Amino acid sequence: MYYFLNKKEEKMHNFKPVKQPRISDAVFRQLKQSILSNDFKAGDKLPPERVLSEQFQVSRVAVREAIRALESAGFLMTLQGASGGAYVTDLTFEQLANACLDLFLADKISVHELFHVRMLIEPEVARLATLNVNDEYRERLQRAYEAEHPPGASLLEDLTSTTKVHFILAEMCGNRFLEALVNSLLKLSGKIIEELRPSFPSPIHPPGLHRPVVEAVLSGDPEAAAEAMKNHAEITYDNLVRIEKLYREREKT
Repeated sequence: MYYFLNKKEEKMHNFKPVKQPRISDAVFRQLKQSILSNDFKAGDKLPPERVLSEQFQVSRVAVREAIRALESAGFLMTLQGASGGAYVTDLTFEQLANACLDLFLADKISVHELFHVRMLIEPEVARLATLNVNDEYRERLQRAYEAEHPPGASLLEDLTSTTKVHFILAEMCGNRFLEALVNSLLKLSGKIIEELRPSFPSPIHPPGLHRPVVEAVLSGDPEAAAEAMKNHAEITYDNLVRIEKLYREREKT
């Protein structure tokens, strides 16, 4: 019996070769899922390589590769010594900020683009924060603002104190995605400022800049809070753009 292909069956399809996944990738995915589902929490120590290799029924080399990949991805931290091993890290926004900092240093993004996003997001965050003021937030905001004066003894100390108000407002806004975006943007802004201004003192964030924002939020005026935050971002933006220009010129020489 002869079987003849019809025209439709003769047509070639763009199928891709089936690739066997690496064993370490499969281990990586399972361990990552266990961390994301809180089977392993921040600070927990993973079982030793020997135990994991027995449970996964794979070689210790595959387990070791998976652990290294998880460490590179920011899920684990490996410690040496008597109490050493692979420990689950607390997921933060450091990785995103570090990746974006590399893009900034490579001149793939600019201060202008960063603050364009901040000016779109942070006024809305300030507006939403006014809707969630309570005694605890009121006290924390006032303490954070008062801690900005006098300026810190170092650039890092000053950055820490002047961004605290922003972090609290992001928490107050009641939207976890907005909070995550603001946290990432703030950490990136801080890293860029450290890169642009290795010397101190810095005129980037003049004293009292947060006062109109804090007063508007605590008085329960959403529109005034949004406008005050917009003005704050514009002043900071102008200062940073001038410094970035000097930085780019210095890098070219």
